[in-house]
Amino acid sequence: MTQILRIAMAQFDFPVGAVAQNSDNIRRMIAEARDEYGADVVLFPELAVSGYPPEDLLLRPRFLADCETALSEIAATTHGIVAVVGWPQSAGSVVYNAASVLRDGVVETTYRKRELPNYAVFDERRYFDVDPDGGACTFEVKGVPLGLVICEDLWFPEPLADTASAGAVMTLVPNASPFDREKHAQRDALIAERTRETGMALAYLNVVGGQDAVVFDGASVVADGDGVVHPAAAAFTDQWLVVDFDAAARKFSPVVWMDDGDESRDALAWRAIVRGIRDYCGKNGFSKVWLGLSGGIDSALVLALAVDALGAENVTAVRLPSRYTAGLSNDLAAEQCAALGVKLEAISIEAPFKGFLEALGPVFGDTPADTTEENLQSRSRGVILMALSNKFGGLLLTTGNKSEYAVGYATIYGDMCGGYAPIKDLYKTEVFALARWRNTVGGAPVIPPAVIERPPSAELRENQKDQDSLPPYDVLDAILFRYVDLEQSRDEIVAAGFDAATVDRMLRLVRINEWKRHQAAPGPKVSRRAFGRERRYPITNKYAL
Repeated sequence: MTQILRIAMAQFDFPVGAVAQNSDNIRRMIAEARDEYGADVVLFPELAVSGYPPEDLLLRPRFLADCETALSEIAATTHGIVAVVGWPQSAGSVVYNAASVLRDGVVETTYRKRELPNYAVFDERRYFDVDPDGGACTFEVKGVPLGLVICEDLWFPEPLADTASAGAVMTLVPNASPFDREKHAQRDALIAERTRETGMALAYLNVVGGQDAVVFDGASVVADGDGVVHPAAAAFTDQWLVVDFDAAARKFSPVVWMDDGDESRDALAWRAIVRGIRDYCGKNGFSKVWLGLSGGIDSALVLALAVDALGAENVTAVRLPSRYTAGLSNDLAAEQCAALGVKLEAISIEAPFKGFLEALGPVFGDTPADTTEENLQSRSRGVILMALSNKFGGLLLTTGNKSEYAVGYATIYGDMCGGYAPIKDLYKTEVFALARWRNTVGGAPVIPPAVIERPPSAELRENQKDQDSLPPYDVLDAILFRYVDLEQSRDEIVAAGFDAATVDRMLRLVRINEWKRHQAAPGPKVSRRAFGRERRYPITNKYAL
């Protein structure tokens, strides 16, 4: 048995639907792994040919046929190395989430995923079938028996146990696993457990890149047969990962491997959102973005994120003062733009706001002012920002956070206007924490300290503060985290020590604002329970959760 195998792992982005582009890149990378890195095996992520998740593209026969053709073309050019490539395999009336072993110009064998996730952001049972005759997949490279499983298979003991029983000493695991801040520790513990159970080493490769409301972090790992998990590769970074595998010892040695310098929760969340903005814009044809800059914490954070993602020259901020906007708000917006080198426009909303009031005056009559007039100001801003985006091109970023989306403290067709919502999965307390963290790295603060220190306000009426309508954010976010992320009941939250009346009021706001969230722009998932495709409650719902 040859004792040492060189494994190249392609931690790169393979965009959804870009079948021809992905196929070209895979062929090029196979040659690169062979010729530049001297690899014996090259591993690509789950569904690399189609991109992940392809969703209802999988219902189109032409798409499936194109993927099959691409796989055949990749196989035909694979020589002098073994390649493992993920793709959607159509077999008559069924489709499999598959990965094929390519060698000497042909498809040598194909493994079909056994465990199909159907929770959180995953809908694999909508699209894929499980092969009732499918079992372990093993193949030899230079006399070394290797195994192959796909992503979710790792989370169940049987696929790995079967692979070990079939004689594999190391298993390749291609993945498309979205980022959340709690995942890394859980994943590493699982990998250590699986390697100890089976005695097999594992090479876990995860795709990287933003895809609509999810971001894939890469952060690939290898683990020795004795359960030792090596440091993860740098998250959100496209890179080759090359390791030598000692088959006798069942251990890995890094050859090319850049790991993370900062794996803190805030660092990873920042990089996830930055990657999400960059890829959502780039993959949808936007080179520039707009955002309304109020002088408050949310828009200040989005501005800093956008600059890190796209560069200051591609970001335009718009100050939209009203009769209620404090002078400090205008000053802080200007200060941040000057510090970051961002162009700042200023357009007063007084004229359109007065126009709306005059147009509606005959119908409103002498009814007292209320949130309707407040929302008209927000909608005036939304109209102006969308007009700028339409006229000059560029994507409008929204600036709402998870706390606001949860309780409806955001105006539909107002500050919810836009194509991408970078911080919609950050609670307000997390917004503050991330702003403070960002100001500690990279030199001078990118968010004026006064923005972080001042009390939050929508500035839609005289002397307005968020806490006039909501409990303190540390209390609100604690309630929301238990209700949304942990799915605790009202009684469980009250039993944890929260005021019953406050809990009832906040939970009612969450329920009655479901319709708003269904119309919200997508934004990057960073938590275990994000609004959107991960948390899908009915709008019309009579069940008191």
